[in-house]
Amino acid sequence: MGGVLPTLLLILAGVLVGGTWSLHKQGAPRGAVVVTALLAVLATAGGVLWMLPGDGS
Repeated sequence: MGGVLPTLLLILAGVLVGGTWSLHKQGAPRGAVVVTALLAVLATAGGVLWMLPGDGS
């Protein structure tokens, strides 16, 4: 399961970015847009950091 979880996180990040853009275009409340954007950033960071090489401990 080494490469599956980061891939799923990056896919989730893409969906969240699309959702953020859609919410923004539809005139959703700013709070909903910001929360969705923050979740997209967290998913992206998690996916990228998971793929970085580490010492394995």
